[in-house]
This record gives sequence, structure tokens and C-alpha cells, in this order.
Amino acid sequence: MKNIIVLALLILTTISKSQILNAYANISAISGAKTTLTVTNVNQASHTFTLGGQVVVMQMQDDAIGSNTTNVSTFGNLGSIGNAGVYEIGIISSRSPATGTPTTITLSNPLVNNFNVGANSSVQLITLRNLGTNYTTTANITGLTWDNTNGVGGVIAISITNSLTLNHSISADGIGFNGGGRSSDNLGSVCAAANSTVYISSSANLGYKGQGIYRRSAAAYRNGRSKILNGGGGGGDHNAGGGGGGNYSAGGQGGNGYNTSSTACMAYPSGGLGGLSLSSSISSNRIFMGGGGGGGQQNNSRGSDGGFGGGIILIKAGTILTNSTCASAIKITANGLNANNTSSGGNDGAGGGGAGGSIVLQVNNYSNTSTCPLTINANGGNGGSVSTTEPHAGGGGGGQGVIVFSGSQPTINVTSGTNFGTPGLDNTGGTATGTAGGGPANGGIFVSSPSVLPVELIYFNAISEDSYNLISWESAIETNFKNYELESSEDGINFMKIATMNPKGNLSSYNNYSYLDFNFYKPITYYRLKMVDLDNSFKFSPITSVEYGSSKEVLFSVFPNPAINELFVSLIAPKHETAELKIIDVLGRVIYHQPINLEQGFADHQISTTNFENGFYFVNVYYEDKTSESIKIIISHKN
Repeated sequence: MKNIIVLALLILTTISKSQILNAYANISAISGAKTTLTVTNVNQASHTFTLGGQVVVMQMQDDAIGSNTTNVSTFGNLGSIGNAGVYEIGIISSRSPATGTPTTITLSNPLVNNFNVGANSSVQLITLRNLGTNYTTTANITGLTWDNTNGVGGVIAISITNSLTLNHSISADGIGFNGGGRSSDNLGSVCAAANSTVYISSSANLGYKGQGIYRRSAAAYRNGRSKILNGGGGGGDHNAGGGGGGNYSAGGQGGNGYNTSSTACMAYPSGGLGGLSLSSSISSNRIFMGGGGGGGQQNNSRGSDGGFGGGIILIKAGTILTNSTCASAIKITANGLNANNTSSGGNDGAGGGGAGGSIVLQVNNYSNTSTCPLTINANGGNGGSVSTTEPHAGGGGGGQGVIVFSGSQPTINVTSGTNFGTPGLDNTGGTATGTAGGGPANGGIFVSSPSVLPVELIYFNAISEDSYNLISWESAIETNFKNYELESSEDGINFMKIATMNPKGNLSSYNNYSYLDFNFYKPITYYRLKMVDLDNSFKFSPITSVEYGSSKEVLFSVFPNPAINELFVSLIAPKHETAELKIIDVLGRVIYHQPINLEQGFADHQISTTNFENGFYFVNVYYEDKTSESIKIIISHKN
């Protein structure tokens, strides 16, 4: 496995001149009605998990392997996709500890999806890096290379309110699922029938399988010809090539083995099988990293490893533009890597190419110049070739990746496409018995529903008054959004629409809504929001409930919001005696702290905000019984 380590170091060296913008963590447990995330293997070298920050929760791997796990060619087929590839956006409402490396992160709203944590699954938390109103790149952007052991990396996620000006490229090339390593040196039989039927094995004498959406925990599945979902299979005896990784389309099969031109080798091929196509499972909210290519089989220390798959890029912006001049070509890419050719005389098997990754662009407009055009690709990598005149076996080509546009595919000074990788050559004479990655030309291009990255609610609450219930909510994203339909229920099961409300804002705006329900149920009323896109697709918010008269125990209000120079905080809390009032910025810093005496059952505070910087803040009240309240505010001195 030392070859995998060497290859990973080479990749890290290659991208070292690029900047990483995100923080990453593995989610080991989800609790608290799907709001509390226990995190491990936290990587905050380039960004920090902060209060109020947006994050992406993504199921990187799931227990999706089929029921047949014996030594047969169908090993590694897809069983149930589970939640592999599913992702959604949340907002951090609290974290513990407040500074340093978090162990627990709490979201402002429950997760909509049921993410799976287990031995064969992996769920990741990634910061959705907010780069401000307008942002111009200062260096190439990349992401942390996927670390399968720790379950982190492989994703770039950035958000810009208005314009993203690209003076540099954004690349997730080769940061996806890792390629399998080449085998140990082993002089196996040549072109024997038994070689072609070793689909799974724990023997390092066979090429290692590439990684994919199933997190392999059993050593028995580590080596051998068969794919492991979208990870390419390893080359078998003798000197066979590794299979290419898969994503939108399948990876290609590795070359037959030495001597590839013989009738026997054609009858009993032992090349790694290509990773599976996941096209039937892909949607705007379910995407995958490219599968790694399988490693080649060797007996002379001259074989090569499988190529790494492409990672994932999520970009949310009003406009992507390029300037009239640029120092180099401007690209957004999530390509799989080519497998290396065999070395030093080359009489061994080569690795398969990595599959292309996935690019999701929630972008309203593209403004790119003819002198600095934009290229968008998620291509599969090529299989490695044999660098000797003797016929051995090249690797299979990697499959295509995916590009998802939240609108029509841009064509003016923008070139976008997905191609599959070609097979490596079996010798320097130019022949190949491996196959290319599959798929139609540009088959991985999707024009999806306008809201690729879903509407995100900051909060959704209901409180009870004497004659009405007050339902209020705040949104973070409303791009190409149609309307809200507010629904109520007496039992929490059967809902009825009571109001329709049109959206107020555009991309990344924060908008508040409220509704007075005079026809509520007693003793409890349940509410939910149906959030409808322009294409009439929809999703539901989490359900909130309110008991008649219950909200009078604590009434916490902050006004005005946005605040300019003054902020008024009002508390009515007859069942509490003391509290702590804190104002916290988005970096988690306490910028205002005041003890509150509630002996009279209420308290009012007037706070000067003239020295606060413009931006978002959280006004938090902590009671003596460990309960708390929180309201997000905006400080704006524009007047």
C-alpha cells in the first residue's frame, strides 16, 4: 500500500500552490431530533466552524452494496442506494466547545434527510464558505483530498452573494475517491482460467480495488477483479490492468494480462472490472465523487496504481465572470486523474483511470469574455499504459462525471462537457485490450430545477396569544423560488393549507415572514411549510407545534431588525429569576455581555450598536435552568 501513500503525496504536492477554503469534519452520530451532530477528525486548517455559518451535510458513503458478497462477477453491484450522495444545507446555531476544535455542532433546524452512520457508511460536514457580496480569486482554489480513513475531504463549497470573478481556476481534480494500489510482486500463472474468476480476495498479490460509495470494512473485499460499486476492480494474475472508476457512466475494464495477444488471455481475461454507473441515482441533491481506478498487477515492481476520482464542487453565486485578460486558462473542473504508466521497462500491469466527479452550479448568470473564456469539465481519467514493446496490460478508462446547472447550460464564452477516459495501451506498439469508460458524449450534463441548493430556513416558529397564533420564519436562500404554502394540522398528520406567501428576496438574502392564524386548534396546533420552486417541485419544512397559552411563559423580542444605532431587547419571563444576555458575532466572539435580573418577571434593555460592525449577530439569552433563547439580527449603519 506504500504506492497509494506515494501517489497521495504527489497529488498533495501538485495542488500545494492552490488554496483550500473549507473546513471539514466527520459526523459520527446524529441526535437531538436530527439537530445535534457529534463530529470527529475535524480539519479547520483553512476555515472554522462558526456560529451562524452555513454548512453542508453530505452522505459520502453508505451501506449500498448488493446482497451477493461472494466471489462472483456480480460482487460490488448496487443493492439499495440508501442515502449515498444525498446532501443538504444547515446553519450552525451552537457548538461545543465554543472555541478550538468542536466535538458537537448543533444546527438551527432538524435535518430533512435521514443520514446513515455506520461501519460501511460515512457522513461529512463541510463549511459552505461565504466569500461575501463580491469576490475575486487571488489564487487557484481546491479542496482537501478525500481521506477514507477519517471520512473527510473531497468537497469544495463556496457561496458569493453577487459576483464571483475568476482570475484563477477552481479544481477538484483527483481529490475524490482514492485509486487502488498496485499489487505486491507476484509471479502468478499466465492466462489461466482460474485467474479470471478471482473477483474478491484479501491477497496483496492482486491489484487493489479503487474506493467508491461503499465504505469497505472487510479485508476480503480489498483485492481482486470485481468493482466495488463505483470503485474500479484490481488487476489479476498475470500483469492485468486495473478497471476504471465510475460515476455518471461506468469505468472501463482493465487489459487482459500478459500475454494479451494470446488466444488464452483473450479467453480468460483477468483485468479489473470497471466501476458502476450511478446515473440512475443522480439528481440535483444527490451527487457523488468519482470512483477510484483499480491498481494493476505486477511481478517486476513496474506496475502502477489506479487514478484518483474527481471530487465535488458546489458554487452558489449570482454571476460568474472573467476579466478581459487572464494569465492562464480559467477552468472549473472535477476531473478524474489519469493512472500512471508502468515504469522502468514497464513489463507489468497498469492502473485504471479515476472517474470524473460532480460540479453543482447554482448561478444566475455567466459573463465571460472571449479573451478569457471559461471551461467546465468533469472528465474521466485515462488508464495507464505499458511502456514496453512486449504486450502486457493497460488500465481501463475512468467514467464520466456530472455537471449540474441551475438553469440553461451557458454557451457564450463557456465550454462545458464530460468525457470518459481512454484505455491504456498494452505496449508501446499501440494496442489495447482494456476498454474506455462508457457513456454518451456530454451525458453527464444536467439542467436541473432552479433551486439546486435548496431553500434554507433560519428558523420556523409559532407562539400562542389569546386570540391567535403567530407563525414566523426566516429564509437564507430564495433563488428562483415560487412561494411558501403554510399548512396547519390538529393531529400532526393531516395538514391543510391556510395561506400562500410569495418570496421577498434573491440569492442569499435573509427575509422574515409572519402570519396570524385566528382559526387555530386547541389544545395544540401543528404547522409546516411547503416550499415550492418555479418548476413546482417542493419540499416540506420540519413540523413545529404550539400549545394554546404556552408561549406566555417566555416572550423574547429584539427590535428593530435590522438595527442601525440602537437595539432594544425585551424579556417577559415570570418563571425565571436571572439570565445572561450575550451578543455573539458570526466568528463566535462575545461582543456584548450583560446579566439580567428577572425578579419582577420582565426586563428591558437598550443597547448602543454604533460601534458594532455591519453584519449578522446572534442575541442570546441564557436562563438559570440552562435553557436559552436566540434571535439572529442584522446590524446596518447604511443610514
